[in-house]
Amino acid sequence: MEFLSFLTRRWRGTAAPGDPRLLPEAQLSGPMPWVIAIMISLTVVAAASGLALRNAARTASADLEGGVTVQIVTAAPSERRRQASAVVAAMQQAPDVAQVRQVAQEELNTLVEPWLGTRPGDDVEALPIPALIDVRLKGTATSARLARLRALVRPVAPAARIDAQAAWLTPVFAAISTLQWLAGGLIALLALATMSAVLLASRNALGNHRETIEIVHMLGGTDRQIARVFQRSMAFDAAAGGLAGLLLGGIAIAMLSGQFAALGSGLVAGAVLHWQDWLVIAAIPLAGVALAVLTARLTVLAALRRML
Repeated sequence: MEFLSFLTRRWRGTAAPGDPRLLPEAQLSGPMPWVIAIMISLTVVAAASGLALRNAARTASADLEGGVTVQIVTAAPSERRRQASAVVAAMQQAPDVAQVRQVAQEELNTLVEPWLGTRPGDDVEALPIPALIDVRLKGTATSARLARLRALVRPVAPAARIDAQAAWLTPVFAAISTLQWLAGGLIALLALATMSAVLLASRNALGNHRETIEIVHMLGGTDRQIARVFQRSMAFDAAAGGLAGLLLGGIAIAMLSGQFAALGSGLVAGAVLHWQDWLVIAAIPLAGVALAVLTARLTVLAALRRML
């Protein structure tokens, strides 16, 4: 009787064409909001991870693109010191060099201490540890510039090895790129899973209300009007699930950020989210609602064409 009363009001013009009361179930009563919340939260975490990895790679690349490391590889400490001083003097005269700094022996001792188990009183300098010279170029460390630097220092320091700092992290950059692609693939799979869940829910709702839909058609209702009812109901569920998913994803991001910040690594320090990234993350629930509504509409229209 309630439905007949609704139909009477509907076709007298007192109810809106897309009145959600055509579907008697209460909003948020089914599993769909929770399914969407899980999908959105996972998407938020995956997107944040991909964006943070991109920022880390960009920061590291910008810091290292003009960096060059010179190693003086010789066992004799006196010869090592002599060649290191000669390299610093030669680099200071090079036109492409912006800054030269020889790494102090104390810094080298600190670097090797965890690996060699040395103590403050040990004679670390007697060990065959290469002398390190940090060089900053005025531009990118290209192959041509490295060749000129090698030709410059070879006469004064035959034991010198010159390498671009970015070359050391090439495997790391490749791994970061792979992880970014994996994050993108995970987002695509989550979007596909969300569409599948909405499709199944829409088909199930159509089956439950088949008789109601047939009566609406007999009274002059169109497929678009019926689809509008379903998509409005799905929009409410998707919006609630999207907000819950964004909240859960934000909590997960905060926890992960605290864990990685405790590492104190220079590369990890660059993996931060900027305000543009947070805008992208905040737009994920909106995209989820739009995807759910569009999927529900297309599913309902296609099913109605086959049904009637």
